[in-house]
Amino acid sequence: MFARISFYPTLLYNVVMEKISSRNWYDRIDETVILGALPFRSMTEQLINEENVGGVVSMNEDYELYMFSNSGEEWKDHNVEFLQLSTRDIFEAPCQNKLIQGVHFIKKFQNSNSSVYVHCKAGRTRSATLVGCYLMCVSCYKLYILFK
Repeated sequence: MFARISFYPTLLYNVVMEKISSRNWYDRIDETVILGALPFRSMTEQLINEENVGGVVSMNEDYELYMFSNSGEEWKDHNVEFLQLSTRDIFEAPCQNKLIQGVHFIKKFQNSNSSVYVHCKAGRTRSATLVGCYLMCVSCYKLYILFK
């Protein structure tokens, strides 16, 4: 209940902080992954055309996407693959199964010339957890190849 009540005030806080501080709405992590906050519908064309986004992973619950962000169908209309790994904000971390599913989804885009935009509300907890797992997988694979 607290996560739902605090959603809009904290989303507004994120918007304000992005405007008045050095905080970016999203950041490129590597050639495949972009980690960011809730992608507003108005950002869709920019993400597709400038960042070459071909996939989106949302760690948000349905109500968080409802007003401002694209649904899975809306992303599909833009030829962007969408994966929602619904995780409650503030009191919950993504479970292992969701993290594995998310990493597999991201890895499909490696060497494809497309990027994956991974997000939650602020791009700092739920989505950052998934991106951290992805980076560990990539690093472990590179070490495996190096010492094989």
